[in-house]
Amino acid sequence: MRFDKKVVVVTGAGAGMGKAIVQGFAAEGALIVAGEIDETRLNTLVSDLTSQGVRIIGVQGNVANVDDCNKLIDTAKSEFGQLDILVNNAGIMDRFLPVAELTDDFWNRVLAVNLNGQMYTCRRAIPMMLEQGHGVIVNFSSAAGLGGGFAGAAYTVSKHGVVGLTRSIATMYGKKGIRCIAICPGGVNTGMPLGGAPSEYGYSQLGAGLATMPRVGEPVEVANAVLFAASDEASFVNGAIIPVDGGWLAQG
Repeated sequence: MRFDKKVVVVTGAGAGMGKAIVQGFAAEGALIVAGEIDETRLNTLVSDLTSQGVRIIGVQGNVANVDDCNKLIDTAKSEFGQLDILVNNAGIMDRFLPVAELTDDFWNRVLAVNLNGQMYTCRRAIPMMLEQGHGVIVNFSSAAGLGGGFAGAAYTVSKHGVVGLTRSIATMYGKKGIRCIAICPGGVNTGMPLGGAPSEYGYSQLGAGLATMPRVGEPVEVANAVLFAASDEASFVNGAIIPVDGGWLAQG
């Protein structure tokens, strides 16, 4: 029970990796605040885990909205009195669109969810963690945050940004008892939609690299890496950018 009575906030908690992460923390005694944009998925998750005796509170909202992010973090404080761990899992895909095919609205939407949302939750959580003298933040980057040949322009830029955000937080607050780590999944069986029809040209340029993926991972395999990074077992791990990709990036 590595997380007995520790308070954990997870975004994008209703499906895929987020759901597996929540289930993992719940199995080890955590008190959970689950953020999710889809109200039906959120209610199902909360109902299922509550019936198992887990203390979990659902907060419906969109991480692209700063007020929703603030509400999510504030709920941990108001309901449980503290925040030990923040997991920024929520994200969207980008249809493999290259720069020449991007619209302003699409670019802004992807960065708002994948990068701005992580900054918003971190910005709200860090003062609380500073007051406590401890805290762990696990951000979600991607294989696309470490290379240019895995997604379209907007997704790639957003996930590179998460790497920079993670390293900055680790540097600025590590001596204050706050650790920050980025998890970089490869292809994972989450069913996350592309957000529309993929770019024919963009996909054609990425196809060779995508074909080298050793295999598709399962959400629980990524969740296990998150649980380690968030646990006291990783007390000397800070500012790390951790691929969880079956060795995909190692090939390059």
